[in-house]
Amino acid sequence: MKFICQVCGYVYDEAQENASFDTLPEDWNCPLCGAPKSVFSAASENGKKEQPKVSKPMEATLGKLSAGQLAAVCSNLARGCEKQYKTEEAELFRQLADYFTSVVPEKNFATVEGLAETLQTDVDVYADVRATADAQNDRGAARVCVWGEKVTRMLSSLVDRYLKETNLWVCSVCGFVYVGSTPPKLCPVCTVPDWKFEKIEGRNL
Repeated sequence: MKFICQVCGYVYDEAQENASFDTLPEDWNCPLCGAPKSVFSAASENGKKEQPKVSKPMEATLGKLSAGQLAAVCSNLARGCEKQYKTEEAELFRQLADYFTSVVPEKNFATVEGLAETLQTDVDVYADVRATADAQNDRGAARVCVWGEKVTRMLSSLVDRYLKETNLWVCSVCGFVYVGSTPPKLCPVCTVPDWKFEKIEGRNL
């Protein structure tokens, strides 16, 4: 069986590794990007990530989203409509996104821990959103879900690792951000060597 890293796309093949993925220690990390074991998903027979089933109606999921989350959803849907040349629908979604953005309450005491929790919540709801897009045969929304989930998983992984290790590195070629005491030997996105990474210092997250 194969398992795919949802951050960089690295594939762990149990047959090649001669070891079951479940037997790997919980502190095992992706050898390419350093993401934790928890971000890996089982691949189907064709090598793609298995899509989870919808656990509850989409309406119930949307009803529990905050104003900020609804703003992000509408903004992404606007971009999806743009890609399908649906300008009228895109403008309506932008208006909704602007409205929800305007009513987002200020948070004066945001923490890294709170950000980590919020990102994980966002990752969890993508299953229902993607399933609904597929059911409606909405390719634009599905494409937004694919990239939206991928970026959210990247951010979630980075924040979780930042809580344990505060050294940040950024690839000077593609902008990939890596958390660790030393940069990766190769960038998992554009494959440039470690000397192309620059350490980010003197900043607070």
